[in-house]
Amino acid sequence: MRVMLRATMDTEKGNELIRNGKLPQLMQETMERLKPEAVYFTTNEGCRACYMVFDLQDSSQIPAIAEPFFMSLGAKFEIAPVMNAEDLHKGLAQLG
Repeated sequence: MRVMLRATMDTEKGNELIRNGKLPQLMQETMERLKPEAVYFTTNEGCRACYMVFDLQDSSQIPAIAEPFFMSLGAKFEIAPVMNAEDLHKGLAQLG
């Protein structure tokens, strides 16, 4: 299932990981593991944030995906199913 992950990072923990050079490594490892179709870095509520759209094979994967964000970044973490335009068209066509 296509899902979107949003991680909003704690500023102080993010600063620490930037200072010690570990933030790029954490993001690279996450992207290698998830193989997202899209990745965006921005701000959310005044804090660093990243959005990743990827295929979640099984809900049992969520702890392994979320915990590095919680533990390393003190992040607020959300994951939600999402659709692209093709998915929306297909779903609306099923309404009759």
